[in-house]
Amino acid sequence: MYVTNRGQKRSPKMPYCDWTGPLRPELVGPTRKVPDSIPRPDYAHDGTPRSEIESRQQRTVPIRSAKEIAGMRVACRLAREILDEAHAAVRPGVTTDEIDRIVHDATVEAGAYPSPLNYYNFPKSVCTSVNEVICHGIPDKRPLENGDIVNVDVTAYYKGYHGDLNETYVVGQVDDASKKLIRCAYDCLHKAMAEVKPGVRFREIGNFVSQHAQHQGFSVVRTFCGHGISDLFHCAPNIPHYSHNKVNGIMREGMLFTIEPMINAGGWKDITWPDEWTAVTKDGQRSAQFEHTLLVTADGCEALTKRLPTSPPLWWEAEQQA
Repeated sequence: MYVTNRGQKRSPKMPYCDWTGPLRPELVGPTRKVPDSIPRPDYAHDGTPRSEIESRQQRTVPIRSAKEIAGMRVACRLAREILDEAHAAVRPGVTTDEIDRIVHDATVEAGAYPSPLNYYNFPKSVCTSVNEVICHGIPDKRPLENGDIVNVDVTAYYKGYHGDLNETYVVGQVDDASKKLIRCAYDCLHKAMAEVKPGVRFREIGNFVSQHAQHQGFSVVRTFCGHGISDLFHCAPNIPHYSHNKVNGIMREGMLFTIEPMINAGGWKDITWPDEWTAVTKDGQRSAQFEHTLLVTADGCEALTKRLPTSPPLWWEAEQQA
């Protein structure tokens, strides 16, 4: 069945859409189950994150306690390990539904809940965004093809905290333009991270990202942004990735948030598929993204979702090792 109505309904027929690129949705498998013994966020039951909607953390950016930071370290390390398992499975012929199974099984085996599952009725346990999909792609039965690129976005809810990260991978042999796009997205994230420290305005992150992306001939998505995170999946602050944004606020030691620039090969504009989740580039060109959950420290930041010595190599690392 095809997903419609933001995950709440299914249709036996592919919905009509003025598709912007060559990718099409495929049939989506059943929603996977989480054992009753695993603690879960409130939205797991009915799709509505009431605690998030009603929280003061939507208006005020908290300074996290030592206990909260310790909990986030564990959740973020777990999310990293799960993403690495998914990365290891990426190859031609593997469906994104199979990647969803890998992420789901690894998450529940660790005693965690896959945060995307039923968040505002999202029907799967991970987001998989292929080629022109910018973000929020729903895993389905389409096999990955040689030459694709795919972003895998993992969030694990463990002992009351969400650890969130994503990376974009090559599938088989990929053209040089797509490789350049992926590397640019990675570098945009790390150039932004290098500027994070107490006293920096949140709005300045967009200037660092945009400067590098535009220098490389790419554009920065404006519709989606980084966000605060801890016991809530999404909260203040918002972190736009485009220049000259007007978001308010200053970084303080002990704050937690994500930076996750989405970089497009063409223009920055997006549209949404009929499933009301999948965001794609308006011009049908490819998009890439990387994300870390960050802790602001006394003199910079720490990536709680940092890559491990055991993390599978990204495309340029693999070429250096060859």
